[in-house]
Amino acid sequence: MERLWAAWRMEYIAGASGKRAKKAKCLFCSLARARPGPRNLVLARTPRVLVMLNLYPYNVGHVMVAPIRHRRSLAQLAPEESLELTEWLGKIERALKRAYRPHGFNLGMNLGRTAGAGVLGHLHWHVVPRWNGDTNFMPVIAATKVLPESLDRTYRRLQAALGGPAAAGRRRR
Repeated sequence: MERLWAAWRMEYIAGASGKRAKKAKCLFCSLARARPGPRNLVLARTPRVLVMLNLYPYNVGHVMVAPIRHRRSLAQLAPEESLELTEWLGKIERALKRAYRPHGFNLGMNLGRTAGAGVLGHLHWHVVPRWNGDTNFMPVIAATKVLPESLDRTYRRLQAALGGPAAAGRRRR
């Protein structure tokens, strides 16, 4: 039997159940103060919205879109936040289509631990590009997902599709 090592997953597994997870600050609140860039995987930030790659992607191009303000539910969002979040979901869809030409998308969120939320308390959407036949035997038999591209390369491709580094730091007026 051949083995496929995904050593980077151990950090996620250990952090999700270890003491570190209880002490950890909110990922999105921490990154909302950061400048966009490849080191933190933040693609764009406005006064209301944070857009970033998922460090543990379900598929190549997996992006997360979150409000800057720490909110647990859709009901807590101001109308202008809801509007801008929806606009960014559309921008990410277009950028992923330009960069990767996916056949479809999974777009969703998990509200609360019971619903599967990995980051509790801060609302965020997952945008996952999909291709015909992208699910193969690896996730089913080996519980392992094979990603054919590094996060660095994904970041560069999506930055270009969004209009380059200048687009990442643009503020809404």
